[in-house]
Parts: sequence; C-alpha cells; structure tokens
Amino acid sequence: MTKDPRDVILKPLITEKSTRLKESHREVCFEIAPDANKIEVKKAVEELFKVRVERVTIVNLKGKTKRLGRTLGRTKDRRKAYVKLKPGEKMIEYFEAV
Repeated sequence: MTKDPRDVILKPLITEKSTRLKESHREVCFEIAPDANKIEVKKAVEELFKVRVERVTIVNLKGKTKRLGRTLGRTKDRRKAYVKLKPGEKMIEYFEAV
C-alpha cells in the first residue's frame, strides 16, 4: 500500500536555518508524518516537485513543556526531513506542488 505524497509531507519549514541551507547546500526542509521513512519522503518529494533527490536526513524533535497559569502542557512531537537535491536539479519553490 502506497501513501499519498501529501500525507507524507505535511508542510515546508521556512526558517533562517532552512533558508541558509537552501541557498548554500541545496537542501530543503519539510515537516513530515511521524511514521514516514526516508524512502517514502524521497518518493513523495520526487513526485510532488518533479526533482531528483540525492539524500534524505530525518530528525526527531521532542515537544517542549509549556506552562499556562498553573497547568503544565506539552507541545506535540515533530519530525523534520532535510532533503538534498542532486546537482543540476532546479531548486524547489514551495508553491509549485499546490
């Protein structure tokens, strides 16, 4: 059973670090589904953006403890994927896959 690429890649992450990586190392950052693996992320990016992927690195982020008055809460755990494009590929513009 194959997953829909839009279920694997939840949203692009646009931060200072991801912008720097995009310009200097041709890496793009996405928030991905908690159960997605590297192979699924690679296939989803190649299908959505029509580019070839060289490498995928996945990072797990634990949620932070937050406080609102007396009550303690926690933000959700997240998962990021850094996707490096092959040389010669066009750079991904996030609005292309809409």
